[in-house]
Amino acid sequence: MRDIVDGLIAWRAEGVAFAVATVVRTWSSAPRQPGSSMAVSERGEVLGSVSGGCVEGAVYAAAEEVIQTEKAQQHTYGVSDGDAFEVGLTCGGTIEVMVQPWVALTDLDDVLAAIQDGRPVATVSLGDHQLVIWPSRVAGSLGDAGLDRAAEQVAAGMLSSGATGTVRLGEHGEQRMADVEVFVQTYLPPPRMIVFGAIDFAGAVARIGGFLGYHVTVCDARPVFATRKRFPSADELVVQWPHLYLESTAVDERTVLCVLTHDPKFDVPLLEVALRTPARYIGVMGSRRTHADRMRRLREAGVSEAALSRLSAPIGLDLGARTPEETAVAIAGEIIARTWGGSGLPLTGLDAPIHG
Repeated sequence: MRDIVDGLIAWRAEGVAFAVATVVRTWSSAPRQPGSSMAVSERGEVLGSVSGGCVEGAVYAAAEEVIQTEKAQQHTYGVSDGDAFEVGLTCGGTIEVMVQPWVALTDLDDVLAAIQDGRPVATVSLGDHQLVIWPSRVAGSLGDAGLDRAAEQVAAGMLSSGATGTVRLGEHGEQRMADVEVFVQTYLPPPRMIVFGAIDFAGAVARIGGFLGYHVTVCDARPVFATRKRFPSADELVVQWPHLYLESTAVDERTVLCVLTHDPKFDVPLLEVALRTPARYIGVMGSRRTHADRMRRLREAGVSEAALSRLSAPIGLDLGARTPEETAVAIAGEIIARTWGGSGLPLTGLDAPIHG
């Protein structure tokens, strides 16, 4: 619900009734992933999407009924000869969608506020029942104490890694409930993108990072360049030597680091620190000659070949980019490919699933 949370909060403030449809399971080349949500208000307004347009009409009708009955529904949509263009996924694949009324959503206002603020929370849904897992407490119920215990254990583990999906609770210690499946949706703070080097390319990278849902920090040791006027879209500006800042800030497996300084006095000590972190992506700007010199300096500093192999340098995909904005697209493309295992090749001529 992260992409529709602002609209839901507005509906709550107005006292508007609504239903939320969520993708809980997909097969084959489904267009949206589990957790993708669409909401329909009693006034007929729509937020979000569950299929990019393929089955929204059918989901809309189901949501209208759920608003009236205040009872949850579950539907599966796929391609069939008779109804593919009416309510099917014309692009292929199959999705299972859960439609819940607002009254079935436990701690709704608190959950929406947590999502908006980037605080961790997990929800476990089973029909009209919902359990909410907070870091320090649990709210709601699935209608059975045994289910609640099993769901709490599973959801807490999934929350720690940010996983979302359908879980069979019987596989986690409650064997008498082996046929009960629940949908666990987790919300963590947005992943971090740290952009080092307050140059013109950094502004474009910061903008596209925000567009992709990252919490973007721009860091540069030069206060004349790292200004709010130059980087209005950055969530955070830091004036500090890059390697000192990186040593002092939180970096996890979801963090991406974009090193745009291409100056050895900045990027060599910075990369020595970066390569000791669990960051998912470390991209470094510079020509091949600059990068060869950088690699020499890093080897002389004792950085291993295994560590150096983590670097994406020169940064970005080969798109023929010229402008800062085009370069930012090339960098974003490489980050997305690394995140989801994409090849970075044109889909034309590939027979792999389009949506992963």
